[in-house]
Amino acid sequence: MHFDYKTNGVCSSGIHFDLDEEQRIRNVRFDGGCDGNLKAISKLVEGQTAADVAQLLEGNLCGFKQTSCADQLSRALKEALSKTAG
Repeated sequence: MHFDYKTNGVCSSGIHFDLDEEQRIRNVRFDGGCDGNLKAISKLVEGQTAADVAQLLEGNLCGFKQTSCADQLSRALKEALSKTAG
C-alpha cells in the first residue's frame, strides 16, 4: 500500500513510501531536504519492518529543531501502521 506524508518542522516537505503485505518498507522518497542523507536513509530502511524503523528513528533531532526528517519518517510509518491495523 502506498502512503504520502506531509512533514512538519523540517526542510523536506513530504515523504512517500510503500508498505508490503509484511509491513516492510519499500520505495522511500523524500521531497526536498538534504538529498544525500535522505537517499542514504531510504536505502538503509528498504526492506526493513516499519515498526522496527519507526522505533529506531523516533526522537532523532536535527540541530536546533524539535524533529528531523528521520523522526518525521518514524511518525509517517507509525501513522501508516495505524491505518493498516485491523
